[in-house]
Amino acid sequence: MSDIIQLLPDHVANQIAAGEVVQRPASVVKELLENAIDAGASVITLLLKDAGKTLIQVIDNGKGMSATDARLCFERHATSKIKDAEDLFNLSTKGFRGEALASIAAIAHVELKTRQDNEELGTAIKIEGSTVVSQDIVSTAKGTSIAVKNLFYNIPARRNFLKSDTVETRHIIDEFQRVALAHPNISFSLHHNGNEVYHLKNSNLRKRIVAIFGNRTNEKLVPIEEQTDIITIRGFIAKPEYAKKKRGEQFFFVNDRFIKSSYLNHAVNSAFEGLLEQGAHPTYFIYFEVPPNSIDINIHPTKTEVKFDNEKALYAIIRATVKHSLGQYNVAPVLDFNRDATLDTPYEFKDKSSMSSPTITVDPTFNPFKTEPTESQHTYEKKSTASTSTSFSTPSKSSYKHDYKKDAGSWESLYSNIEPIEDTSVSQGQLFESTQETETGKTFQIQKKYILSSIKSGVVLIHQTLAHQRVLYEEYLENITVKEANSQQLLFPINISFSSTDIEMIYGMKSDLESTGFVFNEFTKDSITIGGIPIAISESQITLILEQLLDDMKLEVPDTSFSHFDVMAKSFAKSLAIKTGTVLSEKEQETLVNNLFSCKEPSVSPLGKATFKTLTLQEIDTIFSK
Repeated sequence: MSDIIQLLPDHVANQIAAGEVVQRPASVVKELLENAIDAGASVITLLLKDAGKTLIQVIDNGKGMSATDARLCFERHATSKIKDAEDLFNLSTKGFRGEALASIAAIAHVELKTRQDNEELGTAIKIEGSTVVSQDIVSTAKGTSIAVKNLFYNIPARRNFLKSDTVETRHIIDEFQRVALAHPNISFSLHHNGNEVYHLKNSNLRKRIVAIFGNRTNEKLVPIEEQTDIITIRGFIAKPEYAKKKRGEQFFFVNDRFIKSSYLNHAVNSAFEGLLEQGAHPTYFIYFEVPPNSIDINIHPTKTEVKFDNEKALYAIIRATVKHSLGQYNVAPVLDFNRDATLDTPYEFKDKSSMSSPTITVDPTFNPFKTEPTESQHTYEKKSTASTSTSFSTPSKSSYKHDYKKDAGSWESLYSNIEPIEDTSVSQGQLFESTQETETGKTFQIQKKYILSSIKSGVVLIHQTLAHQRVLYEEYLENITVKEANSQQLLFPINISFSSTDIEMIYGMKSDLESTGFVFNEFTKDSITIGGIPIAISESQITLILEQLLDDMKLEVPDTSFSHFDVMAKSFAKSLAIKTGTVLSEKEQETLVNNLFSCKEPSVSPLGKATFKTLTLQEIDTIFSK
């Protein structure tokens, strides 16, 4: 029998390795940016075309490479970061595996230009599918420029698995933000299809966060800082009132490397316990500095998951640090058992040496019941002793005499004009009689969450929030796609700050939002000015609606115009639907029920959940027959 095991050709092995390293254009961006940082660059520029599918170019002013290094860096297992296996557990650099550039060159057209500071001329290399096409001596700027073109050109099946440009751009921006947040001392810029998306100057950490996520972020941030023998913690957390429904702005960095850790995330969430609404997630930017030999960052190909030596101790330290910061900056309530604020001396009396007690005057001869007594009163006065002295100040004698004489003679006259109140307490033989309803169509609200309506065949139980979502969804979808919505002009236009990427997303949806009733006066790099809003919403809801829409668009970025409208209508419906805990009048309940069953698909919410459940009389009888 012939042998069946054979060695793979180098170009096939490189393509297989590329599958681990390069999952999408964002993977290339991450590798190239990290190489530029390791090269000591202080200014890094990222250029993109067609979400990185056509071009990804990173230009830096780092130390550059020699002609030999420029050629060798595209070989597999070639790296300047490690020399033996022990170095893997003492890393202070980012790209170290030695397969990134080789993998990228195997599936794209790569052009490299590089020059060292002490050289007059540099090196230019062109590679196509692991094959070196040319190598020349050129005049170029100090540092390195590497352009990756036509990604996956020789693996069409892999290219077909890429998502839309909007989705891939979102992934690239996520990687760019992570690298930029880890290195605020480096200037970064990002250009997509000729448009500048980010221009980040070197600054401190707080300014870098604000530059990426918008000016409104500044007021949200609360600093945290702690230093122990095993870890140094610094960074910022957002105040509880700015928590979001979705996990978005949550960043952990270990030794300037972005990581993901559900364990450490749980530590932060536990520190916010009791301060967040159910389902809300805190925003944080937390940086750890630990000895390099106390972590293992090579447990995952993307290097975003790490293994700590003493995770339990880190959990306790992080939780305590965040809790301390929340209390220190008066974000969380603090109990002080040594002081009662209600006993504090008012400021106007603080410097006065003595206080005079208020005087109380009492007329010992005053008797409010001195009048023509009835027989019962006469009997009572005989039994009673002399009038009891009191320390309370009382009204004048004349006022009491006048009020009493109006109705004197009979206590029953005090109640003569009051109608008797029906006894609504449950008595034997009258169980549920007062609320019994026999006609169909009657509605009842249960626990401020459900609406119970009687029908001929039994009862229907409706979830008020999900039902209202369905009604609003179909209404907004019709407004967006079929008819023009009405708009209410604002007396004073509202200016709202967003990050530059969010501004770009809103601008891309501008015409669709205007069809729902929004009127935009101005778009700037970090804010928008709104002059009109749909009639169905209020000014206080504008920011909530747009933030919810942005979150939904990031998670469900559409590939077609219809689905674009669909996501927008769903987002509006979720934001504006009545919430659990809202009390509805009987008229409002009936209106909601009628509107629900006038919908095209009344049985499910926009997100596919059931809006109501019908119980027939037979099903109800079955419950009580067991």
